Amino acid sequence: MVKSSAKKDPILSEFARKVRVRRYDLGLTQEELAERADFHVNYIGGIERAERNVSLTSLLCLAKALKCSAKDLLPE
Repeated sequence: MVKSSAKKDPILSEFARKVRVRRYDLGLTQEELAERADFHVNYIGGIERAERNVSLTSLLCLAKALKCSAKDLLPE
């Protein structure tokens, strides 16, 4: 397996961390979050690995599924 030497975007990394922490706080698996947000589980995994730059629509769906505001998921 080839590893990418490129650094992850710090904004995406912080967003990923906030999504993962919120999911853990709610006791949800990635599969459960994917079902709540109507996303594929691989998409959730990509978000949590900071590989996805989500759209505004996806951000709002995630926030609703995580029972928080979109602002809560955004980096400072």
